[in-house]
Amino acid sequence: MAQFAWEGRATNGDVKSGTMDAKDATEVENRLRAMAINPQKVKKKAASFEFELPFGGSVPDRSMVVFTRQMATMIDAGLPLVQCLELLGAQEPNRALQKAILGVKNSVESGSTFADALKRYPKVFDNLYVNLVAAGELGGILDTILNRLAAYIEKYTKLKAKIKGAMKYPMTILVVSTLITAGLLWKVIPTFASLFKGMGKKELPALTQALVDISNNFVAASPYIIAGCVAAYIGWKALVASKPGRRAVDGVYLRMPVVGILVRKAAVAKFTRTLGTLVSSGVPILDSLSIVAATAGNVVIEEAINYTKTKISEGKNIAAPLMETKIFPTMVVQMISVGEATGAMDVMLTKIADFYDEEVDQAVDSLTSMLEPIIMVVLGALIGSVLIGMYLPIFGMADNVGGGK
Repeated sequence: MAQFAWEGRATNGDVKSGTMDAKDATEVENRLRAMAINPQKVKKKAASFEFELPFGGSVPDRSMVVFTRQMATMIDAGLPLVQCLELLGAQEPNRALQKAILGVKNSVESGSTFADALKRYPKVFDNLYVNLVAAGELGGILDTILNRLAAYIEKYTKLKAKIKGAMKYPMTILVVSTLITAGLLWKVIPTFASLFKGMGKKELPALTQALVDISNNFVAASPYIIAGCVAAYIGWKALVASKPGRRAVDGVYLRMPVVGILVRKAAVAKFTRTLGTLVSSGVPILDSLSIVAATAGNVVIEEAINYTKTKISEGKNIAAPLMETKIFPTMVVQMISVGEATGAMDVMLTKIADFYDEEVDQAVDSLTSMLEPIIMVVLGALIGSVLIGMYLPIFGMADNVGGGK
């Protein structure tokens, strides 16, 4: 597949030009004639090299919401699709999204459908987005679908923010406490040890001596500790990059006593929200499950959804295989079963998603309230032990001076 620059004349005499992705020039000419354009010049564009920084290229969820809602409003107002894309691309501040929008505009101008044009930018528009747009184009309800997409992205963004918020505080405290401990072992304790040595203290209290020994070993072994941390990080990346390793890690997440509850509830909320959005937009159930599985974010849940899809293709309903996976709560499966029986599964899935959004809120609050005192006690005990250990010899010297009087 290569890109060709073309120029042609429409039936009304207007000169048209643009770019088109095709196998060869003949395909471009045939597609132009099908669009009632008489091709005059078709030339293959030279390959260009574009350097992109490895950071800053992602598209924020908020930008996607704004773009999607504006597209829905413009299409509902009757503006042509190409004009909508041109206007939004010109004013988009995010460079990655702007490049994708203008690329989609060029593809649509060249005869591609909106969904096919979006498919060429998978890092910006995922399978869910592309399939919903395709359903909207097919059903003539693109503006409605885009509004549903924007609502879905907003809900999912809030869900991610809740989980990140729950993890941010303990991770911050963990990093800060690690840095403080490293600073004490590297600088503070050796200073005290030199002070005690200069004062002629040959025998130190057991706690103080233990801290001095740990400090000496820490300083000497610091290159090995750093190398070990780097190796552990690389090993972790390699583990989660492999399918068996990722399955094992995701399984541990789901089984963890407290965090596992939060992960499971968040997964149920995402599953029901995504499936409900797809089903209500007219996407077939098997295609919907394929998309939901691909966007699950957890290998164990992905395999459970794919198992359900296989059983449905064999003629079973959705509830029985979901129950067999033992991933989703019984209440969720029963509500989906009722929705399937009454023909209102999309409505039921949305209700389940709203309920589990609130459950995630409560789980986050519970996790945070439980972690805060534990972290404070551990951090206080750590710093307190170091301070006591360093001042014990000083207290002993003061007692000796007092006893001498």
